[in-house]
Amino acid sequence: MSHILFMRLAGPMQSWGTMSRFTRRDTGKEPSKSGVIGLICAAMGIDREDDTNADLQKLVQAKLGIRVLRGGEIQSDYHTASNIAKADGGTKQTELSTRFYLSDADFLAALESEDRPVLERVNAALKRPVWQLFLGRKAFVPSLPVFVPDDAAIIESSSGLKAMLESPDLLTRIGIDPNAKRWDAEQRLVIESDAGSEIRQDVPLSFADRRFTIRRVATSFIYEKGDERHATLS
Repeated sequence: MSHILFMRLAGPMQSWGTMSRFTRRDTGKEPSKSGVIGLICAAMGIDREDDTNADLQKLVQAKLGIRVLRGGEIQSDYHTASNIAKADGGTKQTELSTRFYLSDADFLAALESEDRPVLERVNAALKRPVWQLFLGRKAFVPSLPVFVPDDAAIIESSSGLKAMLESPDLLTRIGIDPNAKRWDAEQRLVIESDAGSEIRQDVPLSFADRRFTIRRVATSFIYEKGDERHATLS
């Protein structure tokens, strides 16, 4: 039997880069697996050099699902930094870069694992994090608690991530008023699945060495029309 842990990732600015190199820093349209696991590692106090940590390895094996409550807008900053260290031991006076981020986005993330104890340790750490939690970059802090109420934080499931994330009563069950915010009328679900048609290279092998491998995801949409609720697969 699998278990699913829910997390709320909301903030005025978020950045979930997966292809960032040199002076151009990208962001995905929803949280990456490496970004979510990195946030959890900060909460649990797992050092970025500790690639063999047992809980980290279990999180890498867990499946990630994202429900986009509000996708926000992609914005960019023209960024300058001074006195940048160089490999030869010198410094570079000025470095220019373009950095992209999501503005006013709100996500519900779900991790599915057969190891309930590790999910319980994650949930406890989210409530009392060892290090600062941030949404992709250290300057981008959550505007709401990342954890959800204890009675709904971890659920037992035989139907899988997609069914749980598209459940019509999910938001109410985890303490979110469906009518209190400006949610997207069409909410995107991005579910890790071996049958998915899209490949993402965001599974961390080593945070220290910045090595990642691939996973497959499937995207679908849920939306409301009148009193009927529909789910569509893209």
